[in-house]
Amino acid sequence: MNFLFLFMDGIGLGEDDSEINPFSFAKMPHLSKLLDGNKIVMGVAPLETDRATLLSLDASLGVEGRPQSASGQATLLTGKNVPKIIGEHFGPKPNQPIRNVIIEGSIFSILRDNNLSVSLLNAYPQGYFDGINSGKRLYSAIPQALHFADVKLNTTEDLYAGNALAADFTGDGWRKHLGYTDSPVMDESSAGKQLGKLTTDNDFAFFEYWPSDYAGHKQDKKAAIDLLESFDGVMGGLLDHWNDEEGLILITSDHGNMEDLSVRKHTMNQVPGLVIGSRELRKKFTQNMNNLTDIAPAILNLYGLGINDEN
Repeated sequence: MNFLFLFMDGIGLGEDDSEINPFSFAKMPHLSKLLDGNKIVMGVAPLETDRATLLSLDASLGVEGRPQSASGQATLLTGKNVPKIIGEHFGPKPNQPIRNVIIEGSIFSILRDNNLSVSLLNAYPQGYFDGINSGKRLYSAIPQALHFADVKLNTTEDLYAGNALAADFTGDGWRKHLGYTDSPVMDESSAGKQLGKLTTDNDFAFFEYWPSDYAGHKQDKKAAIDLLESFDGVMGGLLDHWNDEEGLILITSDHGNMEDLSVRKHTMNQVPGLVIGSRELRKKFTQNMNNLTDIAPAILNLYGLGINDEN
């Protein structure tokens, strides 16, 4: 079985208000068709269609304050209620208490320990590794968990070889913003097809899409809409080449943000859990799924594995 965890940083289920919520205004024909014409906004979930299930997931986890990146991502990866364990929502980068939770076990390390292939599909530019090695940059929760699990972070060479994708999927940003003038660039549909191909080369694949959170903090409506419409194009290519009987795609987030451009801060909104695949697999995966702590155990359950969690 193949599983693609498509993590979209900072997206919640906001009001269907085109003035502040780009999910309400952006043209996303592929996701709209997937959801029988519905938008990814507050009040739609729970929803089940022929290919997809949309859930509304609690990211606050019974802890006061606005959900944050490090504690939310660590919760997704471990199945532990990290904000409750450390006594607060914390971010953007993990502190030592969060790192301690991650090192005890994540979906990456548990799958690897059970001889399943795990891959991150993002490529990182050389400047990222230079920053980590110099101590000037800290790992965020996802690469930290991959590092602890001894899963390779892809390099520039992997991008050029077609073994990984840029954070914007198409690679356009590497040319425009990072100075890689000869880096590979593809259209959204081709990027989606490549995302699916790389996923099927592994038992479990993960892609971290952080531009969504960045767009939310910038409160740039045009940029947010352009981003979502590009993402929808990627999804079109992915869905055209995805076999629903052989695996699942999960799109979810750590906290709300981009769905409400009237504020720069994270929101208190619940986050979407969009699951794509056969009805049988979706039913097994989404059973009793209500909040971020439910994701990791559900993934492991698909592979016949368990997790020791005391939430």
